[in-house]
Formats: sequence, structure tokens, C-alpha cells
Amino acid sequence: MDLKQLNAFIAVADLRSFSAAATKTGLSQPSLSRLLKQLETDIGVVLIDRYHRPLHLTEAGSFFYDKISTILTEIETVTSMTQRLSAPSTALNIGFVPSVLYGLLPEIIAKLKQSNPDIEVNLKDISSYQQMEALKSGDIDVGFGRFAHQDPWIQQILLRHERYVVALPKSHPLAYVEEQRLIDLANNRLILYHQTHLPIAATVTPSAHARSYSDNTQLDKPIRADAGEQLASNKPITEPLLHLFAQYGISPYMTTTVSDLQVALGLVAAGEGITLVPASLKTVRTEQISYQRLVHENVTSPIYLHTLKDFVHPSISELLNAIYQVYEERGITYRRQKFV
Repeated sequence: MDLKQLNAFIAVADLRSFSAAATKTGLSQPSLSRLLKQLETDIGVVLIDRYHRPLHLTEAGSFFYDKISTILTEIETVTSMTQRLSAPSTALNIGFVPSVLYGLLPEIIAKLKQSNPDIEVNLKDISSYQQMEALKSGDIDVGFGRFAHQDPWIQQILLRHERYVVALPKSHPLAYVEEQRLIDLANNRLILYHQTHLPIAATVTPSAHARSYSDNTQLDKPIRADAGEQLASNKPITEPLLHLFAQYGISPYMTTTVSDLQVALGLVAAGEGITLVPASLKTVRTEQISYQRLVHENVTSPIYLHTLKDFVHPSISELLNAIYQVYEERGITYRRQKFV
């Protein structure tokens, strides 16, 4: 069993076609078929049922695919990291989610370049989830994201928590109420925009009676995330904004899901609903949108910095210094951390 055989199997399993897999791998169909047959002979198991179209994996083939895919991904990651260790790049490639760009990231990059004039910085707009694979492949060296991730290849530090604000059309009856409560927003259409969702372990389960909007005497404290046995539905809430409402036992009257944050704010500006955004975005579309503070102190969006565990770019420590300098100048509370 060798890598050529394994890659041939993965290609056929992914595409369920020998011809498509041959095109993807650059091999002829006879060569691809031969590699796959050699693999099956080596392990003594039929992996692919060739008598169906499209091709099907056998039960053993499905098990083998799941396990070997992980191993091949690790081999690719180790190979990429080894290459970077032998010839490290002088440029610092930074991944970021768009909401971070509206905050302090431009100021942080300016501070970094001020103290390191010769540093080359490349910025890449990429979702929190996609940053994990981009770190492993070497597309980025460090990423700013909004979600915690559990990945054996990645180390992550929490930079700070940023308060959410509610974004309302200026024509909305609550547009000029300076302190808002989630219970008072529940009768609105909530516009959802996150592409990355929370891990199930960090979510709550929705209540079948979460729309009791009039009785809000018990809604000043969040429901604990482990209180699922007290709630009627068994389906965890992984969408981040719905999760915030669910912590207070609230289910918005109606929701609309869009592709990204800018589209969500565009709909708010058009009067199509409301949304919650990190406070750093309250300068966007201010002629059409009113941003108001939420009274709930725990309704926040975390900002994480993550990089590989076994390969920390030499400029990341300087990036962290720039981050903390900006926080100090802005009077932002933080706890200084570093990557190991």
C-alpha cells in the first residue's frame, strides 16, 4: 500500500467515476484501475462496488475512506509545514473575517508596520472555519476569527470580547431607544448572516414556549448552556445570533438568512428587519441604520487569534505586541497571552 494507491482510491471515492478521477489525477483509466486493484489486493478487501453507476463504496470502503482521508490530510499538512520550516517566508499572511476589518485590524497593521517598516503583510478575507484549512495549507500564517475551534493542529488565543449592538432601520419605533433588551426585539424579523456555526457543545436547546414576550420578569439572566433538559426541543441551536436569544429563553418571531454581513446590513437599511452586529460595525450605513446598545453584558462576540501549533511565524509575536499596544491606547480590557 502506497500513497499513489491511496490518492487513486480517494479520487475515485470522491468523484464516483473512474473517468473523472483519471482526469483529476492525470492518470489513464487503466493505470487508475490498476492502482485501485493493487490496493484492494494488498489489504484483502473490496473497497468499491464497480457494478453500480455511479460507483458505490462498499461498507468496508466507506470505513476505509473516512479513516484514510484524515491520515492523508495530516500527511499533506506535515509536508507543507516541513517545507515552510526549511524555507520560511518573510511575509506575514493574515486571514481575517470581515467584521474584524471594520474594527481595529487596520490600526493594528499600521502599528505593526510602524515598528517593523520592512515587514510585508498580506491580508486575506476568509471565514473562521476556512482559516483552519488555510493555516494547514500555508495560505495564511495567522488568522483573526470569531469562533473557537477544536483542532489538534491549531492553537488559539482569545484576544477580547466585543459587545454586540442592535442594528435597526431609522424608521423603526425602537431606533432611538439607547438601551435595548433582546425580549423587546423578539417580534421583529431577525436577519442571520453567519456562515460558521457554534459547536453543539456550546449551544442551548430552544424552548417550545420561548415566545412568551409579555412575561419578561425572568429574562434578565441567561439560561445556562447545560439546561437542555428544561427545554422542550431536542435540536441544539448552533446559529450564533439565535444562540444569543436562546440564552434568554427567547425565539425571534421570524428570521431571514443571508450570505454575509454586508447583505444583512443592506436589508436592515431597506427596512426588511433587524440584526445584531459587533460594535465595531456601528459606523456602517449610518444614514440609514441606527445602532443601539444592548443592556445584556454577556451578549458579546469574541475575537480569536489562531495559528499552527508546531509552526509559529516569527513575526506573530510582533503582531501580538501591536494588538496589545492598540488595546492599551484605546483603553480596551484584555489579558495578555502568547502562543507557545
